Amino acid sequence: MAETIVCPASDIPENAVKSYEVGTVTLAVYNIGGEFFATDNECTHGAASLADGILEDDVIECTLHFGAFNVKTGAAVSAPCFVPLRTYKVAVRDGQVVVDLDKSADE
Repeated sequence: MAETIVCPASDIPENAVKSYEVGTVTLAVYNIGGEFFATDNECTHGAASLADGILEDDVIECTLHFGAFNVKTGAAVSAPCFVPLRTYKVAVRDGQVVVDLDKSADE
């Protein structure tokens, strides 16, 4: 799959997160200080939406069991989460958040 337009950048306030259905994937898209990131929306520990979680700096805390992940790297940073989140390459073009579902954030 090629790059996909997810939403206007203006849809996600600074230091906030929202979920979006993109094909068969549900993404959590984050605006951290004007920089955008995307991960799978479902916590790797339990079936919970990370977009419903608490975003503090670059860490999202799941509201189900309070595990947490680094949004930029996908790394699990707080138990009971140990399996990292999948991250996606994100760009903003012409005011639109664009995600490449075939590439991780570090590619």
